[in-house]
Amino acid sequence: MTSERDRYKIAAGRLLQAYDGNTIEPLRDIVSPTDVEGAYAIQAINTDYWQASGRRVVGRKIGLTAKSVQQQLGVDQPDFGVLFEDMRIANGGTLAPHRCIQPKAEAEIALVLAKDILAGHVTRSDIAEATDYALPAIEIVDSRISDWKITFADTVADNGSSAFFVLGEDKKKLDDLDLYTCGMALEANGEIASLGAGAACLGHPLDAAAWLGSTLAAHGTHLKAGDIVLTGALGPMVPLHPGDEVCARIGGVGTCRFTYGN
Repeated sequence: MTSERDRYKIAAGRLLQAYDGNTIEPLRDIVSPTDVEGAYAIQAINTDYWQASGRRVVGRKIGLTAKSVQQQLGVDQPDFGVLFEDMRIANGGTLAPHRCIQPKAEAEIALVLAKDILAGHVTRSDIAEATDYALPAIEIVDSRISDWKITFADTVADNGSSAFFVLGEDKKKLDDLDLYTCGMALEANGEIASLGAGAACLGHPLDAAAWLGSTLAAHGTHLKAGDIVLTGALGPMVPLHPGDEVCARIGGVGTCRFTYGN
């Protein structure tokens, strides 16, 4: 009889193999759509594998921060994934389409931490005190699940449907920002493709980061000095097409951009 751990390893292996571009069916034969613990167990197996293979963790990303998306997937909480150093695309750089499967872009606010956060229950104040600076960011999400037919468990197991990210270069102190009312415009080829605001990110980007800190503590780890935290989308995701020039503009925070092409 196959153990639970062995079944999770099978699911993790399927996801790893899908990185060659051949997507897989949802993992519902192994984890139910709302199996939080099982999904994070699968994610952790692949995180350990990647670290053992030499990839370096540089932070975390938060997903499902919009209530409408949570309702769509039948959950009442965000999720998180791991950011690796090799996922970063330089501001103004190029992401080759062959590195993606079915990518989408979303504009976010990134926080870079100056201090460890060791509290079991993390508050907005804890995040603010520990943050060195904020940056505009674009997250390029992708899915190893065919046609994005994901459940909550699928996206969590698949490292939060993460792929790549871009950070701006203007480092802004939180005292100089209003992350609640700041507006966001995500442009594709000079045309507005998505609009949003800081309040769309779980009510406030710092609240999203506080949720992450508390959730990591419950999993036996914590946010660390130097970590990059992508706090979640400020507006709807935008599908990417080869040749797209993508630019995120976030009021008071700054601008970042990349090209999706060869």
